[in-house]
Amino acid sequence: MQILNAYAENDDLQSIKKYLKELDDNLHSIAPVIRTGNKMTDAIVNSKVSISKANEIKTVVDVNISQMFNISEVDLATIIGNLFDNAIEALMELPPEERYIRLYMTMKGPKLYISFTNFTDQKKQKKFGNIFKSTKGINRGLGLVSVDEIIERYDGYISRNSEDNAFTTEVLL
Repeated sequence: MQILNAYAENDDLQSIKKYLKELDDNLHSIAPVIRTGNKMTDAIVNSKVSISKANEIKTVVDVNISQMFNISEVDLATIIGNLFDNAIEALMELPPEERYIRLYMTMKGPKLYISFTNFTDQKKQKKFGNIFKSTKGINRGLGLVSVDEIIERYDGYISRNSEDNAFTTEVLL
């Protein structure tokens, strides 16, 4: 989305079309591995798993969300996409043998539960209030803010924990 926004701000329609075509080509080249019953979730998870594998990141996905839930596909894709994007970026600082992501999704009654863990090169990240400090600089690291806004909109719960070289986010919607 950030790339598309940058092109749009510059009225660069040609680059927008090219980027969308590349995304579409990538999605068609990905063999579906994860089938959740939710097409948008399948697309984003399978895409991110493919990107993870291309970056030598061991990725374990356990998803069991066959029943319907009251969360928009776009919101769910935003949550999962941001968690994966942040994890992939952080893991590129580690040697390939230490790169690991685990995504677990299930239903807890009528609520969707998401647990997302990735290794990190930091023993423990600094937390300010309920927020972990972004190390990405100005106008970066806004993905988790988007995730928090979505969680709040659904009156959900989010927990982030950083210790022992692992960063875990848990969400209940």
